[in-house]
Amino acid sequence: MTAPALFWFRQDLRLADNPALEAACRKPVLPVFLLDDEAAGTWRAGGAARWWLHRSLAALDTALRTRGAALHLARGRAVEVIPALAARIGANEVHAGLLYEPWARKRDAEVAERLRAEGGTLFLHSSALLHEPHTLRSGQGRPYAAFTPFARALFGKGEPPAPFRAPQELSGLELPGLALEALELLPSDEPAWWQGMEESWRPGEAGAQSRLARFMAEGLRGYGEGRDRPAIEGTARLSPHLRWGEVSPRQAWHAARAAGAEGDHGFLKELLWRDFSYHLLWHRPEMPEAPLARRFEAFPAVRDMRLLRRWQRGRTGFPLVDAGMRQLWQTGWMHNRVRMVASSVLVKHLLQPWQDGAAWFWDTLVDADLASNSASWQWIGGSGADASPFFRVFNPVLQGERFDPEGDYVRRWVPELADVPRRFVHRPWAMPGGPPAPYPTPLVAPEEGRRRALDAFARMRAAEAA
Repeated sequence: MTAPALFWFRQDLRLADNPALEAACRKPVLPVFLLDDEAAGTWRAGGAARWWLHRSLAALDTALRTRGAALHLARGRAVEVIPALAARIGANEVHAGLLYEPWARKRDAEVAERLRAEGGTLFLHSSALLHEPHTLRSGQGRPYAAFTPFARALFGKGEPPAPFRAPQELSGLELPGLALEALELLPSDEPAWWQGMEESWRPGEAGAQSRLARFMAEGLRGYGEGRDRPAIEGTARLSPHLRWGEVSPRQAWHAARAAGAEGDHGFLKELLWRDFSYHLLWHRPEMPEAPLARRFEAFPAVRDMRLLRRWQRGRTGFPLVDAGMRQLWQTGWMHNRVRMVASSVLVKHLLQPWQDGAAWFWDTLVDADLASNSASWQWIGGSGADASPFFRVFNPVLQGERFDPEGDYVRRWVPELADVPRRFVHRPWAMPGGPPAPYPTPLVAPEEGRRRALDAFARMRAAEAA
């Protein structure tokens, strides 16, 4: 009799183009999802991501059942639970997708050692990226530290392998596990919060494929310009589906090619930016917590919880920023251009630690991804690899007037400004009588915020030179 295999779902919650599942399902298979918050520690999934995970696991179980298997849910320490489940079903093979977070790499090494001691093997398969970070080196034999040469090298490698179809039938093993509700993923204390996400998203592989098809049909052609306009649906909105592996980057890449994306099309570059973030995390595991450019450890940020709270709640007085922060709170997502501006205002105008902003995004984004979140905040703060120079300070007023010229995005998310004339919508404090109540005046004037940021940067450089 053929020994069964255990398949361990992690951040690859799909059936199609899943190399680990393809390898496991050659045998009778037990599909498992394990919630291991202890190993993740500080980086356990945040509230919005946990809502998404709940819905995605429900969709995954439904898809598995149509093919002859069911999802076994468990909770606990992977180093104990996974070997115990493998022993219980008589499996000497455990298959899973590669993970890149420092805590996950440590955990996988411990699970592999425990399985090996019991006569089993953990097989890790590439399924989350286009190219594995440990295989990439510059011409000097070092990890890439800048995106442009990284992207040039990857485009030079040619097309990634074509994705493959989902298995049509699985020989699933029956083993009762926890009910989905027992994982306690839904934020029970804030049902009104995640109700907005319910109305905005369709988690799961089917939802991912629907979103991908819609973008390829309606959004890819105008992506270059549309992606910077927050008032229109000009972005792919695939990031949460990619974060949980409901769609693979190879599927997205080849769908874009089939839809007419040529050369180094902007959408393909965004997929490579995602790979680049993981490349950085793999080689610089301190990235989520410490500046990659060590001199920024001396940056004179002063934590002010009042300022942070005003920023979190969309009460900075900068309409574009406040619209983005309210969109984030209500839907679990924020437009990419607005993310950059909102992040810049927190770090530069308000001189707050980038780690505090990253922590808020981690808890409130449905696409909260440790590699991309950390790399993006370090890019804004000037401390990351290939980062935006610190002296590049986004002006939230000019950014709003350029990318939301009619004010439609602001009016949608900041109802206090719904009736403000177009010429004042991004600077309501300039209206006769000031902004309409209860909308606040800016926490700091745009020009003053820029000056303070440059002064702080100058003080850091002076201290470095001393």
